[in-house]
Amino acid sequence: MHMNFYYPSCGKGTIHGCRWEPEGKPRAVVQIVHGVAEYALRYETLASRLSEQGYLVVAEDHMGHGESVGKEGTLGYFDGGWLKAANDTYRLIKNTRLEFPDIPYILLGHSMGSFLVRTILARYPNCGISAVILCGTTWLPRGIINSGMAAASMACKMHDERKPADHLQKVVHELFNRKIEHKRTEYDWLSRSNRCVDAYIADPLCNFTLSAGLMRDIMTGLLYIQEPSHLQRMQKDLPVLFVSGGDDPVGLYGDGVKRTVKAFQDVGMTNVTMRLYPLCRHELLHELNEKEVFSYISTWLEKQEL
Repeated sequence: MHMNFYYPSCGKGTIHGCRWEPEGKPRAVVQIVHGVAEYALRYETLASRLSEQGYLVVAEDHMGHGESVGKEGTLGYFDGGWLKAANDTYRLIKNTRLEFPDIPYILLGHSMGSFLVRTILARYPNCGISAVILCGTTWLPRGIINSGMAAASMACKMHDERKPADHLQKVVHELFNRKIEHKRTEYDWLSRSNRCVDAYIADPLCNFTLSAGLMRDIMTGLLYIQEPSHLQRMQKDLPVLFVSGGDDPVGLYGDGVKRTVKAFQDVGMTNVTMRLYPLCRHELLHELNEKEVFSYISTWLEKQEL
């Protein structure tokens, strides 16, 4: 069972968080950072498994997601932009570390959540993180980012940036789905599990159209985390695990993940591990072999001897 908590956003409104406590003293904290168009409680199974192993687990709904939307908020929008959202995630780190200052602290970010984690690693390299797990991350060529930024910025200028960007999202989903044979839905790229895809589609807190502003902000975030001077600031001995699907279009079918690993190593990161799962798609933690993925993550954490 989880407990709910709330704290002020660095952008606008109130951030909703969840906490899963283990029996006895926690061995470490794991903070889950969710992706775009989802929310913290989608990771309840993962969080429960981790808490059974003695970890204290925390997570927050980003601005414009889950219960952090609020009465005056906008679904799928970051008030104040990318760095405000990253600071909301960082605020949870600070708050939790104040309560548990003497145990290791692990960040686990999925997809856009991995971009937020990478932003924090560059922006706050001395914040006390002990290990990082990046799931479903990527590295995009500058030309693709620039094109995405231009399209999103144009949509922001032509319409209210808070409004859903239906055309842009349709284009993105078609690109993500293009290599999948016998498509059932526009979200087949997420997972081979029909059950997980159908649950995502049926969930109104997932199956919604992003705002043009958020699409622009994600491009802004990618530019930030791929900037060489920002990469150089990261803590060099930090243990980092990359896990992704070999058939994940977000990760460019493995190439974007490998490029990110190389970028980390090029700036002197000394403890970087990568695991690609053939045939798996974007949501490894909601895939047919999710138990295998969790077992690998758990074993990797044990090996770090945090």
